[in-house]
Amino acid sequence: MTIAISRCFVAASDIDEALTFYRDLLGLEVLNDVPQGDLRWITLAAPGQPGMVIVLSNFLAEAPGDAEALQGLLAMGALGGVHFRADDLDGLFAKLEAAGVEVLEKPTDQFWGVRDCALRDPSGNVIRIDQA
Repeated sequence: MTIAISRCFVAASDIDEALTFYRDLLGLEVLNDVPQGDLRWITLAAPGQPGMVIVLSNFLAEAPGDAEALQGLLAMGALGGVHFRADDLDGLFAKLEAAGVEVLEKPTDQFWGVRDCALRDPSGNVIRIDQA
């Protein structure tokens, strides 16, 4: 029996800003872009990894109070974001920093054995990137 990661959902308060971040800055490829009224779902994958999909959605919650609570959690970094791996962590970090992405932690050799950095996407999700 095998198991594999299929999808990771990422809440996006501004779907166009999120698309710019994940597609243009991180280099993910758009697989689908599905509008439904004011809502939109975009699936993206890393080149060569079409089986692991990130789903960006501006569907934050059913009720207005729920959406506000979710925005608060995003702002605190309380929701788990996405963890990436890059073959040139320092180069990618420099590109993201130059683009004005909020930096939480510069590339650092961690005590648990990886070199990584931490940033926020435009919606406030925490993004970590490991050196491959």
